[in-house]
Amino acid sequence: MINKSFSLYLLGIMFGYNMVAIAQIPSTHVVKENSSIKTSIMESSSFDTIYIEKGIYKEYDIVIDKPLTIIGNDFPIIDGLEKESIFHINSDYVTIRGLEIKNVGFSHTNEFAAIHISDSDHFTVEHNKLANVFFGIIVESSNNGIIRFNDIEGNSDQEFYAGNGVHVWKSKHIEIANNKLRRLRDGIYFEFVDHSTVKGNVSTNNIRYGLHFMFSNNDDYVDNRFENNGAGVAVMFSKRLKMKNNLFKQNWGATSFGLLLKEIYDADITNNKFLKNTVAIQVEGSSRINYLHNTFEENGWAIKVSGGCYENRILKNDFLSNSFDVAFNSNLNESKFDGNYWSSYSGYDLDKNGVGDVPYRPVKLFSYISHRSPESIILIRSLFIELLNFSEMISPIFTPVQLEDQSPKMYPIND
Repeated sequence: MINKSFSLYLLGIMFGYNMVAIAQIPSTHVVKENSSIKTSIMESSSFDTIYIEKGIYKEYDIVIDKPLTIIGNDFPIIDGLEKESIFHINSDYVTIRGLEIKNVGFSHTNEFAAIHISDSDHFTVEHNKLANVFFGIIVESSNNGIIRFNDIEGNSDQEFYAGNGVHVWKSKHIEIANNKLRRLRDGIYFEFVDHSTVKGNVSTNNIRYGLHFMFSNNDDYVDNRFENNGAGVAVMFSKRLKMKNNLFKQNWGATSFGLLLKEIYDADITNNKFLKNTVAIQVEGSSRINYLHNTFEENGWAIKVSGGCYENRILKNDFLSNSFDVAFNSNLNESKFDGNYWSSYSGYDLDKNGVGDVPYRPVKLFSYISHRSPESIILIRSLFIELLNFSEMISPIFTPVQLEDQSPKMYPIND
């Protein structure tokens, strides 16, 4: 019988092909239950495809050190036995699709993950189920990657025993899209991640943040839902961001918020909805931010500003039934408010053009007081507070005199 190598040699002679190139033609491997994924990877060549049949595979510390495509048939279970990380990707051009990966190890000193990607380029992780994870997917020093349509669930109710769902560090051009993340420390975590996109994800019931990112520039956050997390999204020390069409809902608690902006510059926050958060947006030391066409509804505070914020524009937003629409911790203001709808506005529109004829001053005296003395919030519904707010409206002393909306809308804008 003619062996495979000799057949390739004959083909090379007959058709003038390079024999080495022919020998590198990708092939397909099938892994069946009771056989080894590790062995199949070791026996494969670069750019081969490995199909894993339905079944249970009790393996961990699986190293992928060559370009491969790994595909599961009907979600075979890769059980890591709670030992350590399960997959390690240390190569370019790796794809993992259609696996159920569960029971990642826990450690106080090691970041064990279902999939750990390091120094990789052009990788894809999609349509997988990750359960009982410490960390779900870790990406470090890698570029041009896609993580999409994965379901990632942790198993802890305490921050100390939980890792992040998708944890990305020092990488560029990463797309995180259409994933479901829950019961983790942070649903998604970025640090030193530039020119990347977080889109269409649902991050709920996480212990700390739905999304947490720091020192990450030129990123887009679009069409995500952050609901019932310890806090919604924390954005720190970053520049040139776009946050659009996101929902921040029921991030509620003594120290909770929908969105925290800390030391952020040159960002657009547009068409987002903030519903029933303790603080919809907490702003600290952030400048040149455009807040456009957002809806703030039934929050404790809609926008709460703490010093060092300059040249911000709050335009064409809806403020609906919030306890406080705007709060500042000083009587200085460097922000522009114009063309917003305020449900508490009691002005009139004699010319019927849809714009109030008198300006609206959204900062109440009590919001200023409660910002400085939080324990005073217990008095929020008292008649005395109503009298304080009315007197400050007539003759402002403590609240920013220049903070007013010159063109308040008579009807909601962002239906």
